[in-house]
Amino acid sequence: RVLFRSLPLQAPATFHLLMALIDGMLQELEEEAKTTRRVLERVPDNQLEWRPHQKARTLGELALHVATVPGGVAEFVATPSPVQAPDFTDPRPQSASELVPALDQSIATAKKVLGGMNDAELMATWQVMQGERELFALPRVAVLRSIMLNHWYHHRGQLTMYLRALDVPVPSIYGPSADENPFA
Repeated sequence: RVLFRSLPLQAPATFHLLMALIDGMLQELEEEAKTTRRVLERVPDNQLEWRPHQKARTLGELALHVATVPGGVAEFVATPSPVQAPDFTDPRPQSASELVPALDQSIATAKKVLGGMNDAELMATWQVMQGERELFALPRVAVLRSIMLNHWYHHRGQLTMYLRALDVPVPSIYGPSADENPFA
């Protein structure tokens, strides 16, 4: 507070205080992709059909979902509003070797799509419909934060629990795991 009161007002570009809304999200996406890659690299090829419960996704379905969320959501949210809610399907990878390339493609797609959005587009209300019924109407940036990022982290956390149940070492995510301590 004191620093800003003592400085004369100057153009924001001089201080680089302002940045496009998307810039912070793209930085976060890049950092979280590194963590997601570490998790996906642990998925065992011989367990892709395993599921913890009959109602749950298989390991392969969940892992591929985690790999593809950022790009898929970015492309969806970039479409003109209103949009119809999609029918969700869970594709299955043929092998675990598909997961990291799918993540790389997804991140590249998300960066390309989102990098072209300006603040006005991000703040514009984006509406999702199911037939004539509105499911929600939110600023694009809120949908990206909620579904592209928070939803992605949620499923990545689920994936670590699948790995734990299969006795696969869980990598460090935001700090030490029971199997890996980056601070040791």
